[in-house]
Amino acid sequence: MTTEVREQRIKTNGIWLNVAEKGDNGRPLVMLLHGFPETWFSWRHQIDFLSSHGFHVVAPDLRGYADSDSPPNHESYTVSHLVADVIGLLDHYGTTQAFVAGHDWGATIGWSLCLFRPDRVRGFISLSVPYFPRHPNLKPLEFFKSFGDGLYISQFQKPGRAEAAFAKHDILTVLKKFLLTTRTDFMVAPPDTEIIDDLEIPSTLPDWITEEELQVYADKFQRSGFTGPLNYYRAMDLNWEIMAPLQDSKIVVPTKFIFGDKDLGNAGEHGKMQYVKGEMFKSLVPDLEIIVIEDGHHFIQQEKSKQVSEEMLSFFNKLGHATE
Repeated sequence: MTTEVREQRIKTNGIWLNVAEKGDNGRPLVMLLHGFPETWFSWRHQIDFLSSHGFHVVAPDLRGYADSDSPPNHESYTVSHLVADVIGLLDHYGTTQAFVAGHDWGATIGWSLCLFRPDRVRGFISLSVPYFPRHPNLKPLEFFKSFGDGLYISQFQKPGRAEAAFAKHDILTVLKKFLLTTRTDFMVAPPDTEIIDDLEIPSTLPDWITEEELQVYADKFQRSGFTGPLNYYRAMDLNWEIMAPLQDSKIVVPTKFIFGDKDLGNAGEHGKMQYVKGEMFKSLVPDLEIIVIEDGHHFIQQEKSKQVSEEMLSFFNKLGHATE
């Protein structure tokens, strides 16, 4: 059914984004924001499902990805830029207020959108990445040093390092290593090892994705490369500076958080599972519903597509129609 998806390039916030969409204009708009290392295609199941239930579904390739523009400098990948890209798309469609869902980095963009412009969001669904409070004194990269050089985020910082490590493998192998991972740690490689070399590929493909679908991703990354996506990680300290005026702010938008019980970073005393179950998350996001999907890993909207799609639909229907 995703063959019926329409694609177009839209000018927003000074750049061109490739946008996939399905469903009739004038229907309630749902904006889907993908993560690393993906494209709009990661939402293929939700695009079909939600459009068949009366929604106009829009899923961009985020800046730096696939067929969208890829500014060369990491300073062009802050949350200010990313949120402005989304606002520009909402303006393009003439949508005053939309439903928004984000996975991984798309979730981070969604949380930031809810802080900057809650008036534009009817309801927000975050997949895999909860809302974390900004530390008042400690920049992210200083915090990540406690994990050592093996942490994937730390390895992604130096321009060219991760690109060179990835280049030792073919593109399809790189994507399989990330998309098919079943790890529950914070993705920390052993000493003197690049994370891409430490990640393993299962001997057989899981039943939720095909070789042909993986090749769709590979074809896009073969052309676009990985520097744009890696620049998101290289802008993390800049994001910390930008978010200073919003220190201790709460998310006032109605929110649903969906993640798998075997997601990345879940494990351990200080893992994501403990944080999500704790009081701080709920205090920062007062209007919050949490869904834990059994035997779910990181790329949850693909692996558990039917359950995620139904959870999204029930949330949007509960909130009623967005404002066009």
